[in-house]
Amino acid sequence: MTKKKSNKQIKMKNSLTYTIRKVFDKNPESILTHKQVCTLIDVRDQALRKLIFDILEELSSQKILQKHSYGSYGLCLPELIEGTIELTARGGGFVITDDEENDVYISPENIGQALNGDRVKIRIIKKGKTRLEGVVVSVLFREKTQYVGTIEIHEKYAFLIPDNIKTGTDIFIPKEKLNGAKNGEKVLVTITVWPKSSKNPYGEVVEVLGKPGTNDVEMISILCNQGIDYVFPQEVLAEAEAVTIELDKQEIAKRRDFRNITTFTIDPEDAKDFDDALSIQYLDNGNFEIGVHIADVSHYVSIGSAMDKEALKRSNSVYLVDRVIPMLPEQLSNVACSLRPKEDKYSFSAVFEMNEKGNIFNQWFGKTVIHSDKRFTYEDAQKIIEGNPGDFKKEINLLDTIAKNLRKKRIAKGALHIESEEMRFKLNDKGEPLEVLIKTSKDAHKLIEEFMLLANKKIAEYIAKPNKNKDVIPFIYRVHDKPDLAKINIFQVFIDKFGYKLDFTHPEQISKSINQLLSDIRLKAEYSLIQTMAIRSMAKASYDIENIGHYGLAFQYYTHFTSPIRRYADLVVHRIVQEELSEKKHKYNNDLSTVCKRISKMEKKAVEAERESTKYFQTLFVSDKIGEEYMGTVTGLADFGLFVKMNENQCEGMVPIQEIKGDKYYFDNEKYRIIGAKYKREYNFGDQVKVKITDVLPRKRQIDLRLITD
Repeated sequence: MTKKKSNKQIKMKNSLTYTIRKVFDKNPESILTHKQVCTLIDVRDQALRKLIFDILEELSSQKILQKHSYGSYGLCLPELIEGTIELTARGGGFVITDDEENDVYISPENIGQALNGDRVKIRIIKKGKTRLEGVVVSVLFREKTQYVGTIEIHEKYAFLIPDNIKTGTDIFIPKEKLNGAKNGEKVLVTITVWPKSSKNPYGEVVEVLGKPGTNDVEMISILCNQGIDYVFPQEVLAEAEAVTIELDKQEIAKRRDFRNITTFTIDPEDAKDFDDALSIQYLDNGNFEIGVHIADVSHYVSIGSAMDKEALKRSNSVYLVDRVIPMLPEQLSNVACSLRPKEDKYSFSAVFEMNEKGNIFNQWFGKTVIHSDKRFTYEDAQKIIEGNPGDFKKEINLLDTIAKNLRKKRIAKGALHIESEEMRFKLNDKGEPLEVLIKTSKDAHKLIEEFMLLANKKIAEYIAKPNKNKDVIPFIYRVHDKPDLAKINIFQVFIDKFGYKLDFTHPEQISKSINQLLSDIRLKAEYSLIQTMAIRSMAKASYDIENIGHYGLAFQYYTHFTSPIRRYADLVVHRIVQEELSEKKHKYNNDLSTVCKRISKMEKKAVEAERESTKYFQTLFVSDKIGEEYMGTVTGLADFGLFVKMNENQCEGMVPIQEIKGDKYYFDNEKYRIIGAKYKREYNFGDQVKVKITDVLPRKRQIDLRLITD
């Protein structure tokens, strides 16, 4: 064979190999025979067909192709991975999987027909140094099929423009499926079908919400976007209305009676669902008996009832800026179960014999009946703690002292010392925001918090602590994992910019280092920002049947017991504790894992709804301030821009990176800064900058800002 002929055959083989691989790459799911491959690439020459057979065999031996029965071949595909996709505002997404340590990036062209929150199957197509990249192969389960947005009607068709820009796509609405909706109205749409040939899913209008811009319509939109029901089914309301507030004498006789013991509630000023009360009794031995009394929702809501099923579906109450969407109908949440003053109420109690230092000598758990002598707001109780006169002054000050000692013990054991801050709005009669308020946690809040933490901890220990004389009881734990060191390293980069260093050598040291830092800078301007970033660097708490402890509280055992009116987890915990106290057979087994997944998921949705509600009211508050300039603090950095919280009104907006004047700016991922390519001017977390409000977009919950530079 001549050299020239040999080179020609090599080129032919390489060319055919490339073509064959392209055929399988374009049809990754196909299983093809030798004959089918020849037909697809239109090869009829017998010698070439023989060469193709040899190439197929060679690719099979190289594990590029997999040989199947009857002489067919298919692409050797990486194993498919399941996960949940979260889309970004820029069109791409990330899949959170159980198999991979890191999230998998999905570029916009590889999203397929996946929508935000869907359960999907993906294939890894690229393994880079910093991240994995994948492609969506199929959608296993739609997270939701109903979407809220604005109808845009054209001559022959219409589209729903979703409120949530992370939805992923507009929804095509045939004109016969508008159901009376008019152009520009807010509507609720159900996706009916998504043809493979179509870029957009098809849907139909199921409810017209009204004109955008009113608070009612926008709040309903927020709830619908998260899949949260804003009305109760009639069956649930009927069941609730049948509940009476009158107590049964026979039931009272079965319970421990606290009605003659000093008892009161301390709650927010606008609260109606009082689910916890404290009692105090002075003992002859110098100790005190402190009762933590919780609304006995389990007495009224039985397993499998319409109210129970609806409560699990909702999983928690949702607190928007101007309204509450309760987990249970108001007949229960605000009337029958609520521990209102001057009314006898059923409760489930954790009672502790304690001294002033917070040492516990005895404890008791069980069903009780109480009578709240007074309802305090946090503000009322705080004034008493600060020295003002008031009812039960002695008792409140004693409880405050015990709470402070309990808190000191927690912090000493490594609990994170976080001072909560919450943005609230003062509204006028029309529901319009008049003022932005930042609510901070004071001693009265911490008093209640410590006794609720104590009850939750002791209930969890009672059920879960190993005991050779009892079986393991299926239970719901509130768990909080140790910090991810990668996130902690990012936090270190962040605080480096302020000149602070922390000891992050092991997880036990992290909380103590953060506590020391926050204590040192408590009076400095950057305190709030650094505390917020510290919280973001931590894992998220969740519900689980496997107990890993609660890192943030430094508790080995912890659950939620103290808010059954507004959290389904607490209702289930009440039932389990009562079964154990009464030595009844436990009804919950493997079902608890499903319950934990549901309530953790719905908790996240509630948080998202509450956050979006706050953002919407921020846009309302600054809607008449376009063109005004403010000093602000840089609170976030990304490759698309920087976030700035305006110091005067605490509202946050964004400066697009391409609109920063004077240079071509880019995001430096390693040092977490935005820096100019030519002049090297940089923007960091905590920087004080001057901004102008250029636009306000309530539909997008967005405030657009522009930097005012020298």
